[in-house]
Amino acid sequence: MELEDLSPRHALIVGLFALLPVTWYGLGSSLSAGVVSAINVFIILASLYVAFGPIANARDHEHDRGHETS
Repeated sequence: MELEDLSPRHALIVGLFALLPVTWYGLGSSLSAGVVSAINVFIILASLYVAFGPIANARDHEHDRGHETS
């Protein structure tokens, strides 16, 4: 499997590797700061997952574009 064959949505799983340094930071510095950082990583990944998702009713939106009224 080539990297080009992956969809952006599947490639976001690589973002989970960001939890490794967050865990190291949380265990080495402050546990509460590590937890907050981990929550931030999950929020960012979830936002990107939704952003790269398919558009619901994309065909309907494309069809409506040709029939706009002024």
